[in-house]
Amino acid sequence: MSKDAQMRATINQKLIEMGERERLKELLRAKLIECGWKDQLKAHCKDVIREKGLEHVTVEDLVAEITPKGRALVPDSVKKELLQRIKAFLAQHATL
Repeated sequence: MSKDAQMRATINQKLIEMGERERLKELLRAKLIECGWKDQLKAHCKDVIREKGLEHVTVEDLVAEITPKGRALVPDSVKKELLQRIKAFLAQHATL
């Protein structure tokens, strides 16, 4: 395991242990709903299903189709806020 991967694993473990990961996930969920991301993605799913036909779309196909758009649609402000929260958490718990 590379040093970078090891550091990510350690940070992730610390986030999980302290319950911060769940809080960040809840914050992300709320922010995405608030900015209309969920509705945009839902509409995109409906478009894909309409285009290909319900019988011809698997869940895997749908996930593969919408994932890139879903990631692109996350507002920069939401990404920045999450990053800021993670940095603040790491600063508080710097004994990794």
